[in-house]
Amino acid sequence: MNSTRAEGNNVVDAVSVDGVPIRDLARQVRSLRDMVVTEVGRVVVGMERVTEQFLVALVAGGHVLLEGVPGVAKTTLSKAFAGVLGVLYQRIQFTPDLLPSDVTGTYIFDRKDNVFVLRKGPIFCQVLLADEVNRAPAKTQSALLEAMQENQVTIEGTTLQLPRPFMVLATQNPIEQEGVYRLPEAQLDRFLIRVMMGYPGRRHEVDLLRRHATISQTVGTLFTAEQILGFQSRLHEIHGTETLLEYIVDLAEASRDHPDVSLGASPRASLCLLRCARARAMLDGRHYFTHADVQAVAQGVLGHRLIIRPEAEVEGRRTSDIIKDLLDSVVVLQE
Repeated sequence: MNSTRAEGNNVVDAVSVDGVPIRDLARQVRSLRDMVVTEVGRVVVGMERVTEQFLVALVAGGHVLLEGVPGVAKTTLSKAFAGVLGVLYQRIQFTPDLLPSDVTGTYIFDRKDNVFVLRKGPIFCQVLLADEVNRAPAKTQSALLEAMQENQVTIEGTTLQLPRPFMVLATQNPIEQEGVYRLPEAQLDRFLIRVMMGYPGRRHEVDLLRRHATISQTVGTLFTAEQILGFQSRLHEIHGTETLLEYIVDLAEASRDHPDVSLGASPRASLCLLRCARARAMLDGRHYFTHADVQAVAQGVLGHRLIIRPEAEVEGRRTSDIIKDLLDSVVVLQE
């Protein structure tokens, strides 16, 4: 089995993907997961769980919406994670005056050659950090929709493919209400998972203060783009029984019938549950997934997709409460 370790900014002994049995590949991916968590932990203290959720989205080929109050290192964590991947990274600071063309690019007139040439925007990368995405109006936010769903952008009638793999890490402050624009449901649905980033905890925060002057701001590269695409292409080989597929559908149907929910999980949400459960199993070193994997990713996958009835919101009900109800009420079928 090949191993991977960080040495400076170079990839050392990259994990092979092609031709490796899925059992062996899953064990390698688990070792790689542990190394990524350790490497990112050199920059951001106490965010191992968040880093693991990032990895789930990466292997599943999806995008992440990262929510947290100011000052918990959302941007720093995203930059460190992108650095570990060893792919082309760009950052956009979303502001109220940001235009769609500032994201995708536009054609400009070249006076020297007397022709229009394309000036590509920062979206032409492999990991895009959309910082404070809810500060931009809906028209600018919509510039991400085609890229996130189709892995392409259309500029003045010309469709261009984006580099692969392509991943959006979008951050937003959930408590700020002034000067921000609520993300529309169509865009929220394009995010594979939503990750809630809280405070690091007392022990980790004390460790942060102790290490403040010595914490590294750089990380070693542990991936290549080819590796990431290889992991994504093998995800469907993670086995799940028929009863697990039925369990996922039962969760989705239960959300649609829940009395406190006005809009339940869509078939796309069911597919996302399946992809994330498989990715979690692979990262855990297993070639099969279980109902525990489905339950572990349910909050991240469903939390931003369910819409609660206004009267339930007045009573203080939250999507996390609804999802807990679903997990407690839906029976796990036995094979």
